[in-house]
Amino acid sequence: MATAPQVARITLRNILFPTDFSPASSAALPFALSLAKMYGSTLLMAHALSPAPHLQVIPDHVPEEDDWEWEDARDKLDACTHDPLIGDTRCKTLLNRGDLSSVIPTMIQEHSVDLVVLGTHGRRGVSKLVLGSGAERIYRSATCPVLTIGPKAQKAGAEWSPRRILCPVDIAEISSKRQTEPALHYALSLAEENEAQFLLMHAIPLVPWQHRDAVGQQTREVLERLLPPQASDWCTPDLVVRYEPAVEAILHIAVEREVDLIVMGVHKARAAGLSAHLPWPIASEIVSRAICPVLTIRV
Repeated sequence: MATAPQVARITLRNILFPTDFSPASSAALPFALSLAKMYGSTLLMAHALSPAPHLQVIPDHVPEEDDWEWEDARDKLDACTHDPLIGDTRCKTLLNRGDLSSVIPTMIQEHSVDLVVLGTHGRRGVSKLVLGSGAERIYRSATCPVLTIGPKAQKAGAEWSPRRILCPVDIAEISSKRQTEPALHYALSLAEENEAQFLLMHAIPLVPWQHRDAVGQQTREVLERLLPPQASDWCTPDLVVRYEPAVEAILHIAVEREVDLIVMGVHKARAAGLSAHLPWPIASEIVSRAICPVLTIRV
């Protein structure tokens, strides 16, 4: 069983904020700015133009409509940097042409990005993220954490900070040191930074009622060992055991406790050629239905 982690402050030097200039992007901006101010980060406002369609005849020069499209995107990006919310936050713009599955990972690598902040549309849940159907591939393959603001997330004010943080864990994953520890580290660090209430949760479906007291006590003992001994000095820890499927347990607790942030691990995409088509029920459901942002850390 993993021992209690030593909490080290996370650093967010560069935050990547991809935008398609939609209302969903506008709704996500306050979250990115609040974190940038909290950690003294540089905000990288980025836009990716769709690749030009395949042409049967290669022209001698760049088509005028492509130039217009590029300049229009550049003007919109520049206008975003003058949003009154930005204030004195350091801000840079990035404009690329290409498929997002390659553009965003390249931006992350070339600009040493520590966090990506994404907004989502509400038309079809997670399948219509602000970056299109490839967005889930981003948080499945990104080498840094990704904060996704779903269509049901409550709007943030100018100074958002997570006062209640929910970190759902899978005890079966803890012993293998795969899914839980990176997410737990980030969640604890954010809780310390904000002196937040920290909810560490495990869901156990299909436990008969007559066994729940014993199972719950054993589970809480395991969860308690995951917390640093000094955690109660800088946050308010709360160990939660729910007897229902993980998705519903996480969403219900988020509503009941008025959670400001969910932090969870996600497994990386297994096969590059199939990653856009594989089902990801837990993360997808939570991102698309949560009342608060979801911070995912790839494991």
